[in-house]
Amino acid sequence: MKRSSRNQAGFTLLEIMMVVMIIALLAGAAIFAMKDQFGVAGDAKAKGDINGLKTALMMYRARNGFYPTTEQGLKALVSKPDSEPRPRNWVPSFNEMPRDAWQSEYIFEYPAKRSKDEYDLYSPGPDRKPNTPDDLGNWQKEA
Repeated sequence: MKRSSRNQAGFTLLEIMMVVMIIALLAGAAIFAMKDQFGVAGDAKAKGDINGLKTALMMYRARNGFYPTTEQGLKALVSKPDSEPRPRNWVPSFNEMPRDAWQSEYIFEYPAKRSKDEYDLYSPGPDRKPNTPDDLGNWQKEA
């Protein structure tokens, strides 16, 4: 006696598509729930980099008696400045300048406008625009 094809074991295309849709919805919900964690990680990277750059700037000043100018910027930690004031005991601090989690360059301004330090050092943050509320800099307690 022959069995009909309807009684055979297996999944129909509709059942498989429903499982795929449920998996996609769960994955989407998980990504949506984790979006804040990506921001936390970016903030942590920027704050860590800022602390490392502050140390390098402290060493630059200890060797030369002054900080780089705003125009010389953080590039003075990678290559010897050509403009005045020229460092007399220059040593590179980095092979290349670190970038923040949003692939922007850190910004150095001397003298400070926002910080209690002598200079401002900050990441333009997720919007990649300087002088906006999402900037992360040395004027904040954690940096």
